[in-house]
Amino acid sequence: MSNAPFIVGIGGTTGEGSATESALRVALGSAERHGARTRLFGGAALQALPHYVRGEENVAAELIEAVRAADGLILASPGYHGSISGLVKNAVDYLEATSRDARVYLDGLPVGLIVTAYGWQATGSTLATLRSIVHALRGWPTPLGAAIKSEAGMFDGGTCLDAPAAAQLSLVGEQVVEFSRLRQRAPAITRTETPAG
Repeated sequence: MSNAPFIVGIGGTTGEGSATESALRVALGSAERHGARTRLFGGAALQALPHYVRGEENVAAELIEAVRAADGLILASPGYHGSISGLVKNAVDYLEATSRDARVYLDGLPVGLIVTAYGWQATGSTLATLRSIVHALRGWPTPLGAAIKSEAGMFDGGTCLDAPAAAQLSLVGEQVVEFSRLRQRAPAITRTETPAG
């Protein structure tokens, strides 16, 4: 395993240059500054996925293999009507392909969470939903989840111009890297045993 943690970012919307994907890029940039290798599956990649059908996961092979190789993840969703978008949920559904892997789903992986929305209420409920999904997939949500109230002109050329939001996004990337390094040094710290029988 490389000493540089491999962090996969999944998220975005159907809109090119969306606040959600821009926020994810900022967090991945922070992960890179902290020594990680990263890969982004943004809005365009997620739009290319057909609706999830069990047994037909091969259409998402690149996404699935990247997650299998990942030392950590960052998930980013817009808050649509108080919850995560169908686009992001569909991508997450493809992780069912890992249900019989040696590392089941996201077992033990640190997962950073980002939500963007036009109102605070949607950020809170959507962040709670993402945490529940990560727990169901046996992942470890990082202590900070970034809740970003989107404003026009907030992102420009890969930079977040809102200082508090930029700090949140940077910390999400940093925490995923630090927790992934901790897990590399002491894998048993997050190992779970599958019940016999």
